[in-house]
Amino acid sequence: MNTTERIGEIVESSTTRFTAGVYQLHESPPFGTLVRASTRTDGHVIYGLVYDIATGSKEPGGRAILRGRTYTGRTIYDEEIYREHPDLGEVLQTEFSAITVGFVAHDTIYHYLPPLPPPVHYSVYECGPDELARFNESCDFFRAVLFAPNIPGDELLAATVRAVARVRSNRADYLVHAGREIAGLLKDDYDRLTALLRRIKP
Repeated sequence: MNTTERIGEIVESSTTRFTAGVYQLHESPPFGTLVRASTRTDGHVIYGLVYDIATGSKEPGGRAILRGRTYTGRTIYDEEIYREHPDLGEVLQTEFSAITVGFVAHDTIYHYLPPLPPPVHYSVYECGPDELARFNESCDFFRAVLFAPNIPGDELLAATVRAVARVRSNRADYLVHAGREIAGLLKDDYDRLTALLRRIKP
């Protein structure tokens, strides 16, 4: 099992997805990234694909306020705002949500939902290239991503396929195989299929 740097901890968890807060503001793993969540059982981990990234107030129901104009009337913007207000790292939090796409038990990867979700406050890691390639030796999770409710499934799957292709030595063969899997799942929706296939082109 790869052990990359711990990037955050789970703040909300369910059977099908989980949300994690990151320790560095704006330092979420990118959309489509495969992440790994720890569990209470040794040797068991849960995999998810990042489908949503958000930054906002740490206060429940709170909202960030405008900081682009100082009390003296001076206008500041972008990185200047963060230099002028170093406290923003304490009042804002970046979170990402991931759809659960599989798990590992006894060193075997399963591309379906685990028996239990990862516990709140447990660690989340970004998967490295080897782990990403190993998880994607099977396309069995494609259906779960394409037909999951309330997520941008087509964009998410396309981003994941592109990420995997970048770390595979047989990039062209993988893209053909992934394209065929997608075509089988969307054979009755030509417009959706062609739009998705365009998104996974190198």
